[in-house]
Amino acid sequence: MTVRNRFNNPVLQKEFKLRFRTVKSFVGLFMYLLIFGILALGFIYVLTLNQTYLFFQPEESRALFSYLAIIQLVMLLFITPGLTAGVVSGERERQTLNILLTTTLSSFQIIVGKLLSSVAYLLLLLLASLPLFSFVFLFGGVAPEELLLVFFMNLITVLTFGAIGIFFSTLLRRTIAAVISSYVLTLFLTLGTVILFFISIGINRGLNPGGTPLISYFLTTLNPVYALLTALNIDVTGAIDNWPTFPVWMMYVINYTLVFIFCTWMSTLKLRKEK
Repeated sequence: MTVRNRFNNPVLQKEFKLRFRTVKSFVGLFMYLLIFGILALGFIYVLTLNQTYLFFQPEESRALFSYLAIIQLVMLLFITPGLTAGVVSGERERQTLNILLTTTLSSFQIIVGKLLSSVAYLLLLLLASLPLFSFVFLFGGVAPEELLLVFFMNLITVLTFGAIGIFFSTLLRRTIAAVISSYVLTLFLTLGTVILFFISIGINRGLNPGGTPLISYFLTTLNPVYALLTALNIDVTGAIDNWPTFPVWMMYVINYTLVFIFCTWMSTLKLRKEK
């Protein structure tokens, strides 16, 4: 097999054409930018509502940047499962999966093609929001490296939740079941880990006062919103004694990279069994 054939993925090419030729994709992009822009302008309006001067202070510019980063992450968490959780189960429901499996494509190529086509659209959403982030650089207070870090964190999040969605899409036969399972896990990782975090902190203080809350630390490394806050140097756990010094966002990247690899591998194995 030549290098060209090895990286030639017909599934990826087909998904690109189907996804980017439909009006629905561009309507989704427009709605994403519209909602994101309204929220950004609304935050600017609230900040300047009671001000007598017509410019941002650096701390206000940084607050706007943090707000935009969190809003973008929440929107991506809401969109990603819906894009990826039906890519394999949808083929099964349309009775086209068996035809796809009879081709010379490997199970890994099929999974990667489906995943990358969905991630490419989400990456387009990320790049399309860059002009809105440029408002921040007009007022200072934020370094370009921080913007790159935010986009890197969001990319890791999109890849991992995309792989989770495809895993459920491969594991479950119905798209609705795969979508619900993906959103339930997303809800657990964003809200459930927060609830468990406070429970673990209370238990640790009761059973081991002054001890290192390792379970609590591990829970924060699973929460995408918390990890992004720490990447922005927003300290939420400063009042907790003996907190581990290893940055939460770095551990988050490690954990989610492992989850991404595991879900992609399991999806490939499950699809291979159907051949």
